[in-house]
Parts: sequence; structure tokens; C-alpha cells
Amino acid sequence: MSLVPVQTLSNLDRVTFVAMLEGVFEHSPWVAERAWVQRPFADLPALEIALINSMLAASADEQLRLIRAHPELAGKAAVAGELTAESSREQAGARLDACSPAEFARLQELNAAYVARFGFPFILAVRGFDRAAIIECFAARLSNTPAQEFAEALRQIARIASLRLRERFPG
Repeated sequence: MSLVPVQTLSNLDRVTFVAMLEGVFEHSPWVAERAWVQRPFADLPALEIALINSMLAASADEQLRLIRAHPELAGKAAVAGELTAESSREQAGARLDACSPAEFARLQELNAAYVARFGFPFILAVRGFDRAAIIECFAARLSNTPAQEFAEALRQIARIASLRLRERFPG
């Protein structure tokens, strides 16, 4: 997808706008659909705020579906090659595709424990983290309460969306 200025996005019809933002929020086009009504966007930060506010204004059930739309780190979808292009690039950038057998086993153990405790996958904006730091963060967050972890998952999704937006669109 070619880069387009944010001001150009503001002039698009709803369907095209949502299509241009596909993948910013994992399998959740409704976030962009709801942000579309807040046009025009003066700049990238304004678009980002509109998108994140749309996510935060959603019902708890919608937010849970958004969280659950994210893949596990080095999980079944990654092994099967079923990640979105964005998730695949991010996990590969953190070298999760090059785990040692011990790291892979530890991530599988953490994924299972996390989903059993919270009912949704662990979410972390992995850019800038190495595998050891990801595993350490993963293990530490298992001690959070469900409410803390739900809120943290939404914060991480907002961070992921911000990073993805900055890759795609010039300010």
C-alpha cells in the first residue's frame, strides 16, 4: 500500500477509509469505521487520537473481541503461518520466529497460563524488545489482576496501532 497523506484520508468515503486502515487494529475494522465520522483529521496525531478514542469508547464486549483478535506470541497462528502481515512482521522483528526450543517451550507455557488466567492472549507491542525481555514481561504480567491486564491489553493495542499508523502514513 502506498503512503498517502492523512489529509487525503479525511476526504475518503467510509469504505475506502476503512480499507486504507485495514490491519492497524487486528481484524477489527469497526474501530476505523467509528473514527471516520470524526473527520477531518488535521494530522497523524489527530487520526491516532480518533482511532484510539473509538476503541476506548467501545463496549467491554467489543474491546474483549478486539483483544481476542490478536494472536498469541509465537503461538499456533505463527507456527501455522496464519498471522496477518503486520503481526508476522512485528513478531519476526522481535525474532520470535527464531526462538530456541527452550524459549519456544517457555512461550507456549506462558501463553497457556495467560489464556487460562485472563481468557485472552497476551498482548505486547514487541518492537524494541528482544526475546528475553518479552518472556520476562510476559511472566511478570501473569501476576496482574484481570482488570489490570484488560486495561494493559488495550494500552498495548493502542501502542501497536500507533506504530502501525506511523509506518503507513506521513504526518
